[in-house]
Amino acid sequence: MRGGVRRIALAVSLLAGLSACETSPLAPRKTDVPPHARPTGLQPVAPSPRKPAGQSLASHDLEVYYARVQADLLAQGLLRTDGGGPDTPFTDTMLARNFERIALAEEYERGAGLRPSRGELGRVKKWVKPVRVSVEFGDLVPADQQVQDRNMLIQYVSRLARVTGHPITMTTGAANFHVLFMSEDDKASIAPRIRQLVPDVNPAALEVFQNLPRSIHCLVIAFSEQPGGYSYGEAIAVIRSEHPDLLRRSCIHEEVAQGLGLGNDSPQARPSIFNDDDEFALLTTHDEMLLKILYDPRLKPGMDADTVRPIVRDLAAQLAGGTGPS
Repeated sequence: MRGGVRRIALAVSLLAGLSACETSPLAPRKTDVPPHARPTGLQPVAPSPRKPAGQSLASHDLEVYYARVQADLLAQGLLRTDGGGPDTPFTDTMLARNFERIALAEEYERGAGLRPSRGELGRVKKWVKPVRVSVEFGDLVPADQQVQDRNMLIQYVSRLARVTGHPITMTTGAANFHVLFMSEDDKASIAPRIRQLVPDVNPAALEVFQNLPRSIHCLVIAFSEQPGGYSYGEAIAVIRSEHPDLLRRSCIHEEVAQGLGLGNDSPQARPSIFNDDDEFALLTTHDEMLLKILYDPRLKPGMDADTVRPIVRDLAAQLAGGTGPS
């Protein structure tokens, strides 16, 4: 999700959102798939002697590496958790502009995996049906970490429901938004599990899950309910369990929000998690406004930019006013 260090959104935050993939004979539904790589200059340090029993050396090396990534970002004053403040003013004009780039633009070419798009504006993509969120953990995710991550997700889902006004709830029953916390040692089980959840998954989307470099921290894929449609019917987010606490929480915030329809990033968006600079780790006030706009009843799945632009401007003016820089 940010500056050479971001998550993917296959709506991929394993860091941030994916562009919709074209329908194939094996996958009649379109798929969203957007990723972002983390810094490439960081190298893992020597493995710690306290590797938990049962954890592979590869998984432990990732744990050490991601701890260093988080420490380096924090040392630079990044991964802010304050939601923005006096140093990050924005206007209704900026909010409307950011909405277009984040909610309407495609980051990746449809049907081309992770090939970047040319940035054209697409159409509104969102959920119309209630969103029922479930959580799953890999076999080697520690029990105390499972409790922590489950609680973080529950709190965040509740916040998203309040912000959007859309029915978004946790469930232990039939779910349509699946959040999987998996380690490198669970890699072999990810693709089979995704096929169970979405039997007609696009092969191009599945390939992304199977070959994730360590620069991809997390990802989400959102599937349209009907072939060629823009109303979401299913989503799967995968978050690496090797991340330290703040990076895991950051992945939860970006991937779930991207899976709701904010699938792109913009270098102009600030304060925002939908920016590759990693300045903010958690959903900001600005990002809440983007969700409010997206889930306003006047915006329908499939609407194009010209149709929604006057509605978005009106909503942005109501939410952000007109003061500050433009």
